[in-house]
Amino acid sequence: MDMNYRYKNNKILLEPSDSFDIEHTLECGQCFRFNRLSEKEYVIVAFSKMLHITQSEMGVEFHPCTPVEFEGIWVPYFDLERNYSVIKDALSIDPVMRRAIGFAGGIRILKQEPWECLLSFIISQNMNIPRIKKLIGSLSERYGSYIDGFHAFPSLDQMRPVDEAGLIDCRTGFRAKYLFDAICKVAAGELILSDMAVMPTQQLRTALKSIYGVGDKVADCVSLFSFGRHEVFPMDIWIKRAMRQLYFDGRDMKPKDVFEFAKEKFGEHAGVAQQYLFYYMKEGYTKEHYEQIGGLL
Repeated sequence: MDMNYRYKNNKILLEPSDSFDIEHTLECGQCFRFNRLSEKEYVIVAFSKMLHITQSEMGVEFHPCTPVEFEGIWVPYFDLERNYSVIKDALSIDPVMRRAIGFAGGIRILKQEPWECLLSFIISQNMNIPRIKKLIGSLSERYGSYIDGFHAFPSLDQMRPVDEAGLIDCRTGFRAKYLFDAICKVAAGELILSDMAVMPTQQLRTALKSIYGVGDKVADCVSLFSFGRHEVFPMDIWIKRAMRQLYFDGRDMKPKDVFEFAKEKFGEHAGVAQQYLFYYMKEGYTKEHYEQIGGLL
């Protein structure tokens, strides 16, 4: 993506692109610290910054934002240097993916701060997105720093003194013991997130799964949404439903068989394909619509 943008009055205006839609990107289940103000208008909290972002026919406006912040924080966060048109062309060979991309082709894979992403997806287990957002907000309000009207996600140093009882008090339930184990392992240096960034993907997944309560789904989400491993294919209830209905004639498949299928069909873009399928199944797919377009199976 060519990053043509203008700066004026502490605002960045990025030119329009059919491969960047702020609603598609934020509402597809990959992040949780955002609030929708109106159509195509959001407030995001990431990397201890609050960003107001609005999309219109003029482009995408970021504020408050300087060119240094835009290029140093938000370009990597929104993966703006990657050419998603090439990815979409490669995936669109498959007719199912062509429909999913047609529904939400503005999705980009966020590159989130690893510490926040790890704890957030541990919290996310067996929980809907509004509840996840509320719990992460509560954790931030209790332990994070207050900066210019918002609470940043708590740092490792701020979480070091926290015990399991404190996490339970934040209404994290059974996840408290998983969060506590993650905090302890990172605080003790058993897991060094900066080192994990350069690990081969399978080694990274194994390291993440050494945390009590972290299985394939959470490990794959963190690998994809923080460490940029686009070849992984996180599996949740929506993806299981999508794969069953769109690829397997309604048949239930073993997770390992779905993983192998996704690896073979989508290759290095499996994680991007997963997000298109997730959003399509959750927001756009109905049996009636599927039949109206003539079916794809």
